[in-house]
Amino acid sequence: MIEILIGLGAGVVGVGAGYVVAKKINDANYDIFLEQAKAKAKAIEFEAEGILKDAKVRVSEAEFEAKKRYDEKGTRLQKEYNQKFDDIAKKEQAILNEQEILKNSKDELEKSKNQAKVLYEEGLNLKVSYEEKLGEVLKILERSAGLTQDEARDVVLSKVEEKSRAEIAHIVRKYEEEAKKEAKKRVNYILAQATSRYAGEFAAERLINVVNIKNDELKGRIIGKEGRNIKTLEMVLGVDVIIDDTPHAIVLSSFNLYRRAIATRVIELLVEDGRIQPARIEEIHKKVCDEFEASILEEGENILIDLGINKVHPEIVKLIGKLKFRASYGQNALAHSLEVAHLAGIIAAETGGDEKLAKRAGILHDIGKALTHEYEGSHVDLGAEICKRYKEHPVVINAIYAHHGHEEIGSVECAAVCAADALSAARPGARREVLESFLKRVEEIEEIATSKEGIKQAYAINAGREIRVIANAKLVNDDEAVLLAKEIAEEIQEKIQYPGEIKVNVIRELRAVEFAK
Repeated sequence: MIEILIGLGAGVVGVGAGYVVAKKINDANYDIFLEQAKAKAKAIEFEAEGILKDAKVRVSEAEFEAKKRYDEKGTRLQKEYNQKFDDIAKKEQAILNEQEILKNSKDELEKSKNQAKVLYEEGLNLKVSYEEKLGEVLKILERSAGLTQDEARDVVLSKVEEKSRAEIAHIVRKYEEEAKKEAKKRVNYILAQATSRYAGEFAAERLINVVNIKNDELKGRIIGKEGRNIKTLEMVLGVDVIIDDTPHAIVLSSFNLYRRAIATRVIELLVEDGRIQPARIEEIHKKVCDEFEASILEEGENILIDLGINKVHPEIVKLIGKLKFRASYGQNALAHSLEVAHLAGIIAAETGGDEKLAKRAGILHDIGKALTHEYEGSHVDLGAEICKRYKEHPVVINAIYAHHGHEEIGSVECAAVCAADALSAARPGARREVLESFLKRVEEIEEIATSKEGIKQAYAINAGREIRVIANAKLVNDDEAVLLAKEIAEEIQEKIQYPGEIKVNVIRELRAVEFAK
């Protein structure tokens, strides 16, 4: 029994000791877990602080970038405002100068009028004195020659007429020469004023646009599987999409500036969006076309506001905006029309015409060029037809026809438009041509000249704007030289396309050489 009790006591002691040991182990594990939890909490807290700091840095960077963009936009707007303000100030100063010129001209006219009045009175007095002297002469002749008063008057008048004829011819010739010189001086002054007060830009149109891309991997996506994307692009956009080894660039080629501009915008949006597939291409194309239609209308309205022209039909306004995407010999059609409008306005104002009407005719004289890609026919006929349809002023229609010689010039404003058109198209740098077409045109001009009878040599000079023809003096006389120049000019006009005009200069020279032996 004692052994059993001892055994039980030992078991109880063992169980108690085990419990104590297990509890201590459990407490030790709990402390370890607690320390681990605290360490994890500190790590999470540290990580959260790092994330918070990064967020604060990003917010600061975003605020800085937004402020920078705001400042840049504010600076740009302020610059545009200052530019507009300066332009308005210049226009106001030009108007004040013109008013001062008109005032001075009025004063000079009044002064000339007073002088003419004085001269007229002096002439009347001289006429009375002349009649008195003539009466005295007639009486003397009548007494001395036994002539009647009528016979004496006839004798005196015939003598006076004979003596005065040469003087009259000299005076007439003198005033004719003075009138020619004054007219030439006045024309040069008007052209100098017009060209100095409005300077256009140089031609810079091309046949390609380049779209920049971030990386060359996008080229494969633009081409698409089995070329489906690029085929859709070319079919929908109507341009040649050239993808070659040029890094970070896609080339778009087309003679049509409008289609090329739309294509450029479409591909830029596709590259930015990243979703390049046939359905998306058509969707973006439609969206961009709608944007361009709205933008060309706004462009036309802004141009008319700047020119001070009102009451223009919306369809014509849209065509004016569309001229921005047309070019002739590298010269932008809208820039050319604006230049003609400004020049025509200045010339009309200097010559006593209606400045606003001249500007209206100038901006619309090439309006048909906005229709030549959609309709058949020359831009002259198309422009005249659209202006007649929308009841434009007769001077505008006359200017459309006359600036290419289809009608005679019927007004000062029309003449101003024709002169401005020639200035804008023929000035250096206004237009550019492909070298091959230029060389071909020059060769054709020389061939036309040398094909005529009696021509020794012909040289196209002044960038093809003048042909100098050397005639054989033994075969061609002076009258035939004039006829040759006319025939060459007419044949060039019929057979060759060229901007501006070509001067035909036929030179006939006879050199007689002998030797004294």
